[in-house]
Amino acid sequence: MIGKCVTSMREVIENFGDEFIAIDKEIDPVYEIAGIQQSLQDSYGLLFGNIKGFPGVRLVGNPLGKEKRVAEMFNVYDPKKLKFKCVEAMRHPIPPRVVKDAPCQEVVSIDSMDLRTVFPVIKHTPYDGAHVSGGGIMLATGKVAHNGSDLNFKRMHFRGKDWATIWMGPHEHVTDILTGELRGEKIPITINICAPPSTLLVAGASFIHSVVPHGSDELGFAGAVQECPVDIIRAKTIDAYAIANAEWVIEGYISSSDRAWETTEAEEKGMVVHREEAPPFFPEWHGHMGRAMRVYKFQATALTCRKNPIFYAPHARSIEADIMAAPFREACFWELFERLEPGFVQDVSVMPGVASWGAFVIFQVRKRRPRDEGVQKTLLSACFQHPILQMAIAIDEDVDIYDSRDVMWAIATRVDPENIILAPPRPEVFQGVYPARRGIGLDATTPFDKKGLFERAKYPTPIVDLEKWISKDKIEEAGKLQSEYAKMLAKTGH
Repeated sequence: MIGKCVTSMREVIENFGDEFIAIDKEIDPVYEIAGIQQSLQDSYGLLFGNIKGFPGVRLVGNPLGKEKRVAEMFNVYDPKKLKFKCVEAMRHPIPPRVVKDAPCQEVVSIDSMDLRTVFPVIKHTPYDGAHVSGGGIMLATGKVAHNGSDLNFKRMHFRGKDWATIWMGPHEHVTDILTGELRGEKIPITINICAPPSTLLVAGASFIHSVVPHGSDELGFAGAVQECPVDIIRAKTIDAYAIANAEWVIEGYISSSDRAWETTEAEEKGMVVHREEAPPFFPEWHGHMGRAMRVYKFQATALTCRKNPIFYAPHARSIEADIMAAPFREACFWELFERLEPGFVQDVSVMPGVASWGAFVIFQVRKRRPRDEGVQKTLLSACFQHPILQMAIAIDEDVDIYDSRDVMWAIATRVDPENIILAPPRPEVFQGVYPARRGIGLDATTPFDKKGLFERAKYPTPIVDLEKWISKDKIEEAGKLQSEYAKMLAKTGH
């Protein structure tokens, strides 16, 4: 525990230095950085100091790639409890603070910028259609965000000296405004690269709009979870704000009437009948290769940065991406359930490794009385207010919500196929980036009036003193051999 929350990526590197590996040998952003990050997932953060073709620029990888490390950034001892701090942050946001001077504007480029050459954008796989940047946070404020603030990660390809393609999901707040009340207008936004970790958590959450509607102060959520306001500063060339402690900021506009193909190959091929015929782009959050499409065009007006800036290159599909997405996403589902049926849901988990950003949520329930039977199905249906959710699972309080094997055991032994809930088919506009057409809800709870038929066997492990028969050293050695699942069974007696 570090004692105070961190408010920049540099503070992450400074405060958790012993959890980072510094790599000073020259490394190529094509494949090599991605290969190292993939190989060391769920372990160390990485700091690359000698990037081929980009002198003076460092790159950070996997900084939020360990649940314990992320929880400690916000003074939470147990990673499973971070969601509850996020719930309170959503309920009691701390508004951002406007400052006059900021690290992100130490260097300002307007006419001399070339977005194609300034960033060490990594190439993930040999099948990528381009060097795709997935770590920039789009910040919208003012009337664009209904006088609130909106944070979102964006996949971008810097195709021109002063422009890039930018993917805007059909379910996002800004997309609704861009194609609705501000249709055809130039909307000012900033792209904030290597921003404070609290803003990364909010940007990765993919909120449910009934819980976080238009006009919500998402910067305020980030401020509350980091226990102090997020500093912002007026952009140099547009009527918008930038995150003061970001390493880089690109200022510019988007418009509903200005679109471009994400790659030259896609542009040459043009429209296709089936999405699978579109050229590949880069790995998406769900683990499949995304396809290059005709998307919105971002027109840059200025580039600002810190001296000796640090670039952030997260994998789109990674354990780190799931860890970033989970806390506020879990908080959002918790808040939804509490509003619908207070006290019924005991815990919520968005399990890292299962495409947490949009695919998966598990919630644990306690049926207190006969009339509670069926509430879990109502909540399963409510989950699909999120338009791209793939699977929702309801389980009982006797199942370990954080252990995939225990969850799978509950599914295998308690799901009645006749009661599976299917979400409505999704619009065609979701295809290509979101592969499945419908979500599925699984009720893996036992019927209230038949709980006796589903009582778990309970072995007496909690009351057996192993040291009566086995030496303490051997017990410790056995523990090192055991899987986490076996340890859980030993602890609970299940």
